[in-house]
Amino acid sequence: MKPAVIMDNAWYVMLKPLLISFVVTVLLAPFGIPVLRRLKFGQNVRSDGPASHLSKNGTPTMGGVIFMAGVLVAGLFFASGFPEGVLVLATALGFGLIGFIDDFLKIALKRPLGLRAREKLAGQILIAALLSLLAVSILGRGTDLVIPFSGLLTGEVKTIELGTGLFMIFAVIVIVGTANGVNLTDGLDGLAAGVTAVTSAAFVLVALILGKTGVALVMAGVAGGCLGFMVYNRHPARVFMGDTGSLALGGALGAAAVLTRSELFLFIIGGIYVLETLSVIVQVFSFQVFHRRVLRMSPLHHHFELGNWSENRIVVTFVAATLLFSVLGIAGLYRA
Repeated sequence: MKPAVIMDNAWYVMLKPLLISFVVTVLLAPFGIPVLRRLKFGQNVRSDGPASHLSKNGTPTMGGVIFMAGVLVAGLFFASGFPEGVLVLATALGFGLIGFIDDFLKIALKRPLGLRAREKLAGQILIAALLSLLAVSILGRGTDLVIPFSGLLTGEVKTIELGTGLFMIFAVIVIVGTANGVNLTDGLDGLAAGVTAVTSAAFVLVALILGKTGVALVMAGVAGGCLGFMVYNRHPARVFMGDTGSLALGGALGAAAVLTRSELFLFIIGGIYVLETLSVIVQVFSFQVFHRRVLRMSPLHHHFELGNWSENRIVVTFVAATLLFSVLGIAGLYRA
């Protein structure tokens, strides 16, 4: 498929990878979940978390392999002819592999902390740096950042030129930060999958607007995989995605932002990830410096949970907020 042909029928074409990923995920889950259960890949719920989560102990985890299978099928079928799409897919799989190893060590080998933090971070940085290097050296990404809303305010889109060194550092921070932001968001049934379904769909539109068809095709597959996973991950969840899934999703989003020159837009569209991450930083800083907690518990979704919000109410609220963030972020693309 040629980009010009795809753009003529953009939404129809984007629907295909979304539906294929959704269907593969929905059909694979009834076979995958029992396998995870037989392998005893059950969630170990920490005792220092909300008491209501103790009932989730033993629920199969590492379910990210299920929806990533759907994303992989859709990506290979529709985006294999687009270098940008292949890079997004490869980044997602690389981050997913790190998460899989971490989950496997924690659950199968009973190593409570899984990979050491420095090992996990080193792997993520390596993959993100490689993606960024390929984007600049082979795909001609350039090293500038597009400023959101600059076209709306001035009639002409403004950019900031970073140079290769600063851009590489910034891109790595964006990709690794997004992956870990999604990971922090994955704390309630259906939360990470629901929020990421919306952000991925938003990046389908971002990629189409900016002419990155391969990225759009892969992100459509990611959105479909998240929607399919929610069939089994919504409250009460029958399976959790684990780090296998959350790191893969974050890696895909971060890579999509870098390849579409929309890193700063990701901070808007992915506002929930930003708030979840900031809630942890603020909580730790406040406790270490002032010996006081700002929130009942971090990340942010636990604060609301301990305020007697139901899981469903939190998920619906956060997904609705993500819809608003997405509209705002896409509006910032005016004239881009």
